[in-house]
Amino acid sequence: MAFFRALESARPLRVRIISDPFAMYFLRPALRCAVFLSRVPLLGGAVTWYADRRLPGARTSGVARTRLIDNVLGEALRDGIAQVVILGAGFDCRAYRLPAMRAAVVFEVDQPATRSAKLERLRRVLPEIPDNVRFVEMDFNRQSLPDVLRQAGLDPRRPAVFLWEGVTNYLAADAVDAVLRFIAGCAAGTRVVFTYVHRGALDGSMRFPDAAELLRDVARLGEPWTFGLAPEEVPDYLRARGLQLERDAGAREYRVEGFGPKGERMKGYDFYHVAIASVPRRRDA
Repeated sequence: MAFFRALESARPLRVRIISDPFAMYFLRPALRCAVFLSRVPLLGGAVTWYADRRLPGARTSGVARTRLIDNVLGEALRDGIAQVVILGAGFDCRAYRLPAMRAAVVFEVDQPATRSAKLERLRRVLPEIPDNVRFVEMDFNRQSLPDVLRQAGLDPRRPAVFLWEGVTNYLAADAVDAVLRFIAGCAAGTRVVFTYVHRGALDGSMRFPDAAELLRDVARLGEPWTFGLAPEEVPDYLRARGLQLERDAGAREYRVEGFGPKGERMKGYDFYHVAIASVPRRRDA
């Protein structure tokens, strides 16, 4: 994802759909060189063509997904939400690249090794780590999210926006359930933006041209995909956990939103979805 965000950020300002100046610093030398080459007019198209040939749909889906989540986050911040929780933050740099984030308290939740690697790179490019960012160490499959966030200072009585990008497919169903129920117990108006994969891609009940090879690759890396949802079940699934679905967008839909009409011709990763849900106002409130 850092490579795809860096490639997009290298495109001319008039055509790029996201800007992430930090993504380059999380790449190994070969990928960083590819990003530099992509800025050369005669080579740029060849670099993206090769990336898309190797992983059909991954780049366009990932970049458009980032754009959609940025937009939802921006709307929440404009509505006055001042707590942002990034679950499985990885190399997400929204706290540093989006100016509106400076007005919020940001909780970046991830495993210790990822947190250390991220901080080591950020300290090379930032004069100082912003004091509104709090790094929270956690293993989603073993620790309690309510406990670690309360210790870090999250106030569940005030609305927050939770970002959960590219994580649920690696977790056990019980872990996903526990996180969503915790979010549902937060203040009314709290929002969650999370990605999920179509269950049909995992169990083989639906054919997605690019899914089988990807599933084999992540399994070989020791990070198999273990959780998915059927889109038609998502409204009831969330309602049972105290959340109200606001929107469920598949890769085709958010590519068109991000890239415009040419997004209609982009293919791949159609098993990937972004769901947006909120905590409804309670009747006794």
